[in-house]
Amino acid sequence: MSQEQAQAHIRVRDLTLKYGSKLIQQDLTFDVNKNDIFIIMGGSGCGKSTLLKHMMGLYRPAEGQVWVDDNSLWDVSDLQRRAMMKNFGVSYQAGALISSLTLAENVGMPLELYTELSPKEVAELASLKLSMVGLAGFEGYYPSEISGGMIKRAALARAIALDPEILFFDEPSAGLDPISARLLDDLILELRESMKSTIVIVTHELASIFSIGSNAVFLDADTQTMLATGNPNQLLASCDDAKVQQFLRRGEAANA
Repeated sequence: MSQEQAQAHIRVRDLTLKYGSKLIQQDLTFDVNKNDIFIIMGGSGCGKSTLLKHMMGLYRPAEGQVWVDDNSLWDVSDLQRRAMMKNFGVSYQAGALISSLTLAENVGMPLELYTELSPKEVAELASLKLSMVGLAGFEGYYPSEISGGMIKRAALARAIALDPEILFFDEPSAGLDPISARLLDDLILELRESMKSTIVIVTHELASIFSIGSNAVFLDADTQTMLATGNPNQLLASCDDAKVQQFLRRGEAANA
C-alpha cells in the first residue's frame, strides 16, 4: 500500500449516484485523509448531500465503492456495516434534535442505544459532551428554549457522543449569522484537534470553506461529475476550471 493510501481514512472509487434511473453524479474518485476537514462543495442541486449519505453508508451506490480504512461499506455484511457506522457521528442541516427531549436527553440517546452505561453515567457523559461545545449548564433546556447557534452546537454534541472516528456534517452553519457561523467553524476545528477525528462537511459557505477546509471535492450539476479535488485555497490559486473559479470567487463579485 502506498503512503498516500496509508493516510486515507475514506477512499471513494468510481462512484455513481442515482435516484432510481435519475443520474446524480458519476465517476467520483477521491481520498479523505485521516484528520482532514474535507469539504463537499458545488452549486445547488449537484448532489452534495446525496454524496454525503453514500459516504455514511445510508445509500448504496449504483456503481463504485466507498472504503473506510480497509473495508468496503458494501462488501461486508449488514452487521459489519452497522458496526462500522457506529464509528460515524452525524449532524444534519437543521440539527434534527428531538423537541420533546432536553439537550442532555438528546445527547444521551446514542449512549443509551449503543452502550451499556448506567443512566447516571449517560447523564455525566452527556454533560461532558455539552460542555465540550460550550453548553455547560444547558442540560435541562429544550431545543425551543435556545438559539439557532446553540441548537447547532447541541447537534454537534450529540454527534460526538460515542467518540466517533469520522464526523459527517451537512450544512452545519446554514442559517446562522456570520459571527455564529465563525464560532461554529472554530468549534469544528477544536473538535478535530481534541478528538483526532476525520471530518466531512457539506457546505456552500465560502468563509467556512477557506478557513477550515484542508481538502475538498467540487461537484458539478451540469456534467454530473467532479471537476476538482484538493485544498480549497490551493484550488483558488491554481485550478484552471472556470466553474470552480466562479464558485470560489463569487464573494469577490458580491463585494465588487
